[in-house]
Amino acid sequence: MRILLIRPPRPPKTITIGEFMFCEPLGLEAVYGVLQENHQVTLLDMMAEQKEEQVNIEQYLQENPPEAVGITALCIDVTNVLELARIVKTVAAKTPVVVGGTQAQLMPQAFADPAIDYVMYQTTATGLHSLFDALAVSANTVPNIAGILPVQEGLSNIPAKIGWQKNEYLVPDRSSCEQYRNQYSYFGYTPCALLQTSQGCSQCCSFCLRWRIEGGKEAHQDMEVIFAQIRAIHEPSIMIIDNDFLCNGERLEQLCDFLDQEDIRKNFLCYGSVHSLLQNQESVRRFAQHGLKAVLVGYESFQADELVSYKKKATVEDNLKAARLLQQWGVDAWASFIFHPDWDHADFREFRRYIRRLRPEISSLSPLTPFPGLPAFQEFEDRLLFAPEDYEQWSFGNIVIRPSRMSLRAYYAQALLTNLEVNFFMNNVFYLVRRFGLRTLFRLTVGGIRLTLRYLAAMWRAGS
Repeated sequence: MRILLIRPPRPPKTITIGEFMFCEPLGLEAVYGVLQENHQVTLLDMMAEQKEEQVNIEQYLQENPPEAVGITALCIDVTNVLELARIVKTVAAKTPVVVGGTQAQLMPQAFADPAIDYVMYQTTATGLHSLFDALAVSANTVPNIAGILPVQEGLSNIPAKIGWQKNEYLVPDRSSCEQYRNQYSYFGYTPCALLQTSQGCSQCCSFCLRWRIEGGKEAHQDMEVIFAQIRAIHEPSIMIIDNDFLCNGERLEQLCDFLDQEDIRKNFLCYGSVHSLLQNQESVRRFAQHGLKAVLVGYESFQADELVSYKKKATVEDNLKAARLLQQWGVDAWASFIFHPDWDHADFREFRRYIRRLRPEISSLSPLTPFPGLPAFQEFEDRLLFAPEDYEQWSFGNIVIRPSRMSLRAYYAQALLTNLEVNFFMNNVFYLVRRFGLRTLFRLTVGGIRLTLRYLAAMWRAGS
C-alpha cells in the first residue's frame, strides 16, 4: 500500500515562541518506521518545503497518488490539517485520511469532519499495523482498533479525556526525512537531530501538558536502544527532548561512559529542571565535559508564591543556585519564563530585574497558556479570551487569559516591552554571534520584528 505521511505547514500568522526551533518530525519518523515494514511509505514535510518553496499539494497528490494519507497535528495545525484533508478528498475521494499527533490525542473532536476518516488518539505499533493493513485490503472492513476512532461514527459526544492515553515508545526511522535533514535545527545548532530517551515527568508542573499525556513518572527506555540511535545519528548536534533529561544521575553516567568508550563527540542540548540540576550536580558536570552545551531550564517565575502555584520543586534561591552552577560548568542556560495574567506594571519591572540576576544566555518568554484539561483551564475559564476551538490562538505566544490588574492593551504593551528588552538588550549579542554566527542573529532580529508587528496588531484589536 502506498502511504503518504504529511507534516502540515506552519500557520502563517500564528504568534509562536519556537521561531528558531525548526525540528525534525520525530513522531512521523516513528510512524514511518513501523509502517515501512509492510508498506511503501513517503514522508512529506510541508514545513520544510515551506522554508524553500511551498509545495503545491494538489499537484503533488496527482503526480504521486497515495492509497492512504496520514497527517500529524498540533493544536495550531487544526485548520491546516482540515484543509489538507479536503484537498486529498478533492483529488481522490476514496483515499482514507488518518489524523494523529498531539491534538488528536488531546481533542479528537477537533477532526469531526467529512474529509477525515480516522483519528488516532493513541499511537502504538499494533494500532498502526492493524489500521493500515486493514485499509490495504478494503476501507470498508476496518475492525475496531484500540486508540483509533472512525469519524463516520461521530466524534461530537466523545469525552474530553478519551485521548489522554500514553503513546508507545517507537524508534524513529530518520532516513524518512533524508532530503530535509540539513534544515532541521534547534535554535542555532544546525543541523540538529532530536532524541527521546524516556516518556513522562515526575516534576508534574501545573501548567505543563506533556506529563499529563505521557505520565507523571519517568518511563525510561533501555539505554542500549538509545545508544544505537546515537550511533546512527549523523548530525553534529542532538537535542534530547525528554521533559527532564537530567533527572537520573545513573543514566547520565551511563551515557558519558558510552561516549567515552565509542569516542563519540556531539553537541548535546536538553531540557532540565532546576531540581534535577541541584540533585545531580556531579553527573551533570561530567555530562558538560562530554558535550552538553545548553540546558533549557524552566525558571518560570521570580515570585515564590507563583512557583508554589505552578507546583515547581524549586525556589527562587534554587533558581539562582542553578544559574551559578551552569555558568561554572560552562553550560549555556536557555531559560523559560511565564508571564502570569495577574501581573501589573511593577511585576513586569521586577521580572526584568530578576532575569538580569540570573543572566541566562537566552530567554524564552510566554504567557500562561491553560490548555483544556489542565487545572489552570478551570481556574481561568471565566477569563479566557479565546474558545478552545480557536485553535491557532493556542500557540504559547498569544495572551489567552484576560489580565486582572491592567488592561489587555497595557498588558500586551508590557509583554512586548519585556520581549524587546530581553531579546535585544539582555540576550548576549556577542554570545549569539560567537556561538551561532551572524545568520542566526539576523534570524533573531527578523523574528523580533515579526513578533513586534503581531503584538502591535493584537494591541490594536484589544482596544483600551
